[in-house]
Amino acid sequence: MTIEALIIEDDKDLAEAISDYMELDGIEFDFAYHGAAGLTLALENSYDIILLDISMPKMDGLTVCQQLRQKGISTPILMLTARDTLEDKLKGFSAGTDDYLVKPFAMAELKMRIQALVRRTHGTVQKLSVADLSINIDKHEVTRAGHPVSLSPVCWKILVCLMQHSPNVVSKQEIEKNVWGDDLPSADSLKVHLHKLRQQIDKPFPFPLIHTVHGVGIALRE
Repeated sequence: MTIEALIIEDDKDLAEAISDYMELDGIEFDFAYHGAAGLTLALENSYDIILLDISMPKMDGLTVCQQLRQKGISTPILMLTARDTLEDKLKGFSAGTDDYLVKPFAMAELKMRIQALVRRTHGTVQKLSVADLSINIDKHEVTRAGHPVSLSPVCWKILVCLMQHSPNVVSKQEIEKNVWGDDLPSADSLKVHLHKLRQQIDKPFPFPLIHTVHGVGIALRE
């Protein structure tokens, strides 16, 4: 599912970095670099989610959020801001935001919050399947050939990343970002967890689904 998003952020480098990171996961962005332009775009177009900075020229994010809610726009809003006091957060929620993420943040966390807000709004349960392997993201369940599979938290994150990109190859660096964010693990951590994941997902079954593409990355496919 493609997610149509609007980012209202005066830091152009940050806005573009967010867009580049989310592109592989089917999250596409329109951009506004000040509050007034963002308000106009949000009123003229339909989005699945709006990312909204607070401190911006021409119109601050709290005012943008308030005006959208007053005009009946119910699109989920995720505020991105360096303001981290409880008072600041309460002002954001009072203005009508749905979630709040303090800068600096890990891109992996931002992505998960975007996807969670969109799922909640659409009222859908996200299920992914490849061959006889299925996962239910909301219930945190994994089955292969109808048999339940129990995974550690790290193996679960790796599997979700691979299934979301299937059948494409995912670089090891991209997997590490999805799993650990900016706190990169030790050199062998991903290798160890991939081995554990293969033992649980592939070894008991007739054919493997997790494939190493040497020099490129990992793919989950038949």
